[in-house]
Amino acid sequence: MKQNKYDDSEFFQKYSQMPRSTGGLQAAGEWTSFRALLPDLSGKRVLDLGCGYGWHCRYAREQQAQSVTGIDLSEKMLERAREMTNDSNITYRRLAIEDIDFAEEEFDVVISSLAIHYIESFDVICRQIHHCLASGGSFIFSVEHPIFTAVAAQDWYYGPSGEKLHWPVDDYHQEGPRQARFLDDDVTKYHRSVATYMNVLIESGFIIQKLSELQPTPEMLNNNPAWQEEVRRPMFLLVAAVKGNGSGDQTA
Repeated sequence: MKQNKYDDSEFFQKYSQMPRSTGGLQAAGEWTSFRALLPDLSGKRVLDLGCGYGWHCRYAREQQAQSVTGIDLSEKMLERAREMTNDSNITYRRLAIEDIDFAEEEFDVVISSLAIHYIESFDVICRQIHHCLASGGSFIFSVEHPIFTAVAAQDWYYGPSGEKLHWPVDDYHQEGPRQARFLDDDVTKYHRSVATYMNVLIESGFIIQKLSELQPTPEMLNNNPAWQEEVRRPMFLLVAAVKGNGSGDQTA
């Protein structure tokens, strides 16, 4: 199911007021961990799936990427991205992630930030990404952690005084859609286990290089006590993989 909540004016207005919308990458809690997974982008052809405002696209060019293509289904997102971009080597294209149709080995790096958990068929997307990546090319993405997506409510279990007792995990192996609330609206997210993410990547011909579950550092905890929640349960799963020599090939 292709969702396009962001072209709803009220929803987009609420999103526009979020810290990551006004403050960019530095206001995104997972950015430091995501950036650490990126390869050297100098001279690379980069594809950003679900580019939003184009923050990652512009960062890639700051790192001397040769060219960057950002795709998003939302015209409002792309309009904002174009307003914020003054670089002829960045191209924005209105396209659903499910419909990517790029040529074989067209890109050296594919990135995606917090978009793939809105996609129903991860296996199809992985095969398409594998196809458009050059041999040895990198695929780096972040999603909401399966511990976070397992229960549709995506909220703590509270005690009688409103204290956060624990984060509920249920139906973990029942993969599929979850009707969640985001910005006071219903959105469909797709829950899949960590094993599914890993196995689909492997079966699609990727070599997994590194995982991150964004464990807060002492510095993060000192600067923002709200990060203590991420010690109790992870919100993000970040993955770095590279294209192998062939489908299912796990040799370096």
